[in-house]
Amino acid sequence: MDITTVIRDVPAGRGRRVDMRVLLAFTAIYVLWGGTFLAIRIAVLEIPPFFSSGVRFLIAGALLYVFMRLRGQPSPSAREWRSIATIALCMFVATYGALFWAEQYVPSGITSVIEATLPITTVALEVFVFRQQPFRWRTLAAVALGFCGVAWLLIRNDQPFPGLPCVVILAGGTAWSLGAVLTRSMPRPKSLPLAAGAQMMLGGAVLLALSQATGELHSFPHISLRAGLALSYLIVAGSLLGFTAYVWLLARMPATQVASHAYVNPLVAVALGYFVAGEALTMRMILASALVLASVLLILKTPDVHGRRVTT
Repeated sequence: MDITTVIRDVPAGRGRRVDMRVLLAFTAIYVLWGGTFLAIRIAVLEIPPFFSSGVRFLIAGALLYVFMRLRGQPSPSAREWRSIATIALCMFVATYGALFWAEQYVPSGITSVIEATLPITTVALEVFVFRQQPFRWRTLAAVALGFCGVAWLLIRNDQPFPGLPCVVILAGGTAWSLGAVLTRSMPRPKSLPLAAGAQMMLGGAVLLALSQATGELHSFPHISLRAGLALSYLIVAGSLLGFTAYVWLLARMPATQVASHAYVNPLVAVALGYFVAGEALTMRMILASALVLASVLLILKTPDVHGRRVTT
């Protein structure tokens, strides 16, 4: 699948039968993005978190940005670069810096469930802070349901993982939601792939600077084959292929259908963590996850809800 198709194609008629390209694209955003949580976990157990996240986004972002420029997309203006930098700090530095750091201590399945609250925190900011959407009791109930699920997941007597990293993941996700809300009122390039590439590239550069500042690069990290493969998966499958499929689907399908990855990714991540990495899976985790995913489903079924994740 070539990303130029996204720019070139006009959305097809939605009454037609779904073709194999659509099925493959949904498989990509469901499975490839669902697998990124385990890949992050594998990478950060051997590679410092800021370094690994910085390498991922600098390489993926630079490749995507340069590719779109070579395809004729104009360079962002100075005002657009300021917006790109702001969004990069919120959605890549704060969010992924927190996520990569916390996955040193939190299993990938638990992380994916906490990250599933992104649509919840986004709509909470839109409705209760920025007043960009009208208040609905259904929305309030969905937000409350989701956070009850997270609280039930974290407040337990036999915690096999520390609570602080979980709070850091949640705070990082809130930073993503803030960036998603702010970006709608900021000037940005018309090309979504170009803008995302620039954001990843700048975010990756700042994360590498953080890696240097925090002493991660006092000696260059040793990257084993296992960790290197995990990092390669994040760059190629998670950021390039997954994002290409996501944007291609947005050009052809209703946004609420594409946003269904928000409640499928955690299911894939939990399954991979259990069957591949041997992570614990308890009834409490299953029921708490069900509450979070039900909340996300309610929110995504509500008209005019935006702020879906563009990469993972």
